[in-house]
Amino acid sequence: MISRRQFVTGTLATFGFGGSLSFLASCGSSSSSADNELFQVVQRFPQVLVPGSVRIPISLANQAGLLGKTSGVELPTELRAQLLNSETGEVIIADMVAMRHDANIDPPYWPFRADIAAAGIYSLVVDGGTQDGAGVQIMDPATVSIPLIGTPLPGFDTPTTADSRGVNPLCTRNPEPCPLHDITLNEALKLGKPIAYLVGTPAHCQTGTCSPALEALLEIRELVGDRLTMLHAEIYTDDTATIVAPAVEALNMTYEPALFITDAKGVLVERFDAIFDAVEITEAFTALGVL
Repeated sequence: MISRRQFVTGTLATFGFGGSLSFLASCGSSSSSADNELFQVVQRFPQVLVPGSVRIPISLANQAGLLGKTSGVELPTELRAQLLNSETGEVIIADMVAMRHDANIDPPYWPFRADIAAAGIYSLVVDGGTQDGAGVQIMDPATVSIPLIGTPLPGFDTPTTADSRGVNPLCTRNPEPCPLHDITLNEALKLGKPIAYLVGTPAHCQTGTCSPALEALLEIRELVGDRLTMLHAEIYTDDTATIVAPAVEALNMTYEPALFITDAKGVLVERFDAIFDAVEITEAFTALGVL
């Protein structure tokens, strides 16, 4: 846990997804560099959240960037926080806990979960910090165009090994393309099985999540077998990473990566945005009953 002595508040450029930041720093009397190092609570989620069950992942950073396993900094196993209404200061959720996630991914992150009933601006205030917190915008579902949990995943003829549909390379995984391009999403939706559909580019992912996420899927695929259909679609049409692929436009995505998980009827039961690891994927598959 991080004590109040370790927090100060300010504003710096964000790492990853934007928003106001809270800073953590040791404020003891020691003059060592570790005691004077600033740590930032960094938002790792895009602004496409709507009322309901909300996932709010954050990471920690200092002036040098996001803090990872080899940063030489001891990172907490868990973080606790409150969720406040930014306008009224009302405490919406008094006690939230997020455990550190770092399976097959670096830097680690802490995914808070909250049931938020209404659209608005909220603050995620980590224990020991100030009331400024990290901003969380909950939007009117009518203003969010990306598919929402509880709605059908829209079909699309995603590129396949048989028909790349103008996407080259079909898969930027190295050294070999992944085996998740055999059928289209439209075809998968007709199979009557749950689907895990990853949209991301391992070679060009700006968040550093796409490649680990794809590798995690491939590892879990051995356990899931044919109880679930896995697919992958790239973000860009070529290796210059300049033209967005039709699969992205079909979902109205403005960020990467995203993992869409449906039930056997093609209805979204989970959507992991921006950052997620093998543990969260495994938990989602277990809840779906395919593991």
